[in-house]
Amino acid sequence: MEKSQDLLALAGRIAIAILFITSGWGKMMDFGGTAGFIASNGIPLPQVATVITIVVELGLGLAIAMGWQTRFAAGIIALWLIPTTFIFHNFWSASADEVMMQQINFVKNVAIFGGMLLLAAFGPGRYSLDGRVRGPASVR
Repeated sequence: MEKSQDLLALAGRIAIAILFITSGWGKMMDFGGTAGFIASNGIPLPQVATVITIVVELGLGLAIAMGWQTRFAAGIIALWLIPTTFIFHNFWSASADEVMMQQINFVKNVAIFGGMLLLAAFGPGRYSLDGRVRGPASVR
């Protein structure tokens, strides 16, 4: 990659990671509320699901921001987005006043899913821990 591509990859990685880091942090700070929300959607073992969600969002979000195990982290987040998008943003069964908001969030998650697939496919770029450990040629 050229230097400008590496800078764009770094900026893009950090931008998309911010979404997950802030969301995971918020869920950790309101663990009980998050577990209650998860339980209200019929998910069994809501405390366990909350821990998993925090690990995925905060932990893997930080990994992506730093460019560490980026392809793996992006792949796990992409897989995690599939059920969570359908469970928590099911606009087709939302009340009339929530349909638009849920549809926007559904489509937003589909776009983030695409971003995760791109990270998994192309890697984090040279300015990453992956690039420093394995060398720039291996992150492409």
